[in-house]
Amino acid sequence: MSKNIDWSKLGFAYMKTDLRYVSKWKDGKWDDGQLVEDNKLAISESSTALHYGQQCFEGLKVYRTKDGKIQLFRPDENAKRLNNSCRRVMMPDMPVEKFIDACVQVVKANADYVPPYGTGATLYLRPFVIGVGDNLGVKPAPEYLFVVFCVPVGPYFKGGMTPVNFTISEYDRAAPYGTGAAKVGGNYAASMYPHKLAVEKGYADCIYLDPLTHTRIEEVGAANFFGITKDDKFITPKSPSILPSITKYSLMYLAKEYLGMEVEERDVLVDNLDEFKEAGACGTAAVITPIGGIEYKGKLHVFHSEKEVGPITKKLYNTLYGIQFGDVEAPAGWIVEVK
Repeated sequence: MSKNIDWSKLGFAYMKTDLRYVSKWKDGKWDDGQLVEDNKLAISESSTALHYGQQCFEGLKVYRTKDGKIQLFRPDENAKRLNNSCRRVMMPDMPVEKFIDACVQVVKANADYVPPYGTGATLYLRPFVIGVGDNLGVKPAPEYLFVVFCVPVGPYFKGGMTPVNFTISEYDRAAPYGTGAAKVGGNYAASMYPHKLAVEKGYADCIYLDPLTHTRIEEVGAANFFGITKDDKFITPKSPSILPSITKYSLMYLAKEYLGMEVEERDVLVDNLDEFKEAGACGTAAVITPIGGIEYKGKLHVFHSEKEVGPITKKLYNTLYGIQFGDVEAPAGWIVEVK
């Protein structure tokens, strides 16, 4: 039985749901974990998460299909990425099976919050790991918490998918050889000010160039970039300081295996924007945000259109969106059904 929620009015905002999963790491191991009602965490004032940024998080969505099934999209990939982030900031691994089990427990316990098929709304899961316990020096925490909570969220494009414009930022999202490939909070804190400046100039967000040479496109706000060349190749940047997007790698697979396109992960030079006839940003929230134009050095470079989505971008979006909602057959292993 669904909750009495106006699914059409949902945005991307916090809402307390019934239960969340909490597990504690102490003395070298994770406990069994449990579902709890309380959405407040009591942690030491000296926790490393508060002072030294020893924390990381993930984001994934839960979808209801036409026949009422509830499914997760590639949660094993989120688990692997969480562990890569944990290792980068000296936190213990979370076993992939435990991660998926925790997500499934949270979904089952809050099944009434999974929006109905056809609304475009989904249930968003936010797993995270934080360093806690009494600590003062710059060193790994003595204890850790792994938490998964969920929130129903509305469709990203309420009025239909339309292209938006971005501007190139003079700020860096991450340092060379820094934490750019880890999903740690510090990367997002650092992005808030450049985002504000971009919005004040009338753009949806900013695009970050590589921090070493400022010649190559890296990320689009908190999403990954892709472009479609004039000869129909799917191109996306390759760099050690880009967060590896699960959506991006899914689109790369679909472009090659479902659409028969050539796919390349390589340098994307900001001075060569005219090699692309379409461009987009991809991530969990929107799947794909079509890029109408990119402002660089006072000039707006327009791709397919500032008003209409390019045909290949639209086809990629419809294919992945269809897989997530169960309308298109998924590649083996991509879907975990919650029973």
